[in-house]
Order: sequence, then C-alpha cells, then structure tokens
Amino acid sequence: MESGNGLLVGGVTLPLPLAELGLIDEYEFLVQPAPAGHGPRLFEGLSKRVGLTLVSWLELGSGVVAMRYEPTA
Repeated sequence: MESGNGLLVGGVTLPLPLAELGLIDEYEFLVQPAPAGHGPRLFEGLSKRVGLTLVSWLELGSGVVAMRYEPTA
C-alpha cells in the first residue's frame, strides 16, 4: 500500500461497491449525538462483514466525535 493522495467518498450507498471489493483502506466517521431511528445503514447489503480497527479519534467541542478506522486483514 502506498500513501499519497486518495479518493474521498462520502455517503452510505456510494462506498458499498468499493467496500465489497476491499478497495477502501481507511474509513472516517463523524458521529453526532442525535437520536436516529431510521434511514440507511452503513454497510447494509455487503456480502461479508467488514472488520475495522480504530486508529484515532477526536472529540470536537460540538459533541461530534471524529473516528478513523482501518480495515483488519
């Protein structure tokens, strides 16, 4: 794996085909403390489970938590 400029993809449905093919080498999530009971689910529809390892996290003043994960082998 080489480091350098990458492609940033957001949303819930667009990254699914890339995750299915194992082409994502880093995931970044922003979690906002707001109740949600419906809507699209991340990774829903993948044929296999994606294992992730937490690499870093940062709590912002607004209460949002930014987390960075890498897929496990």
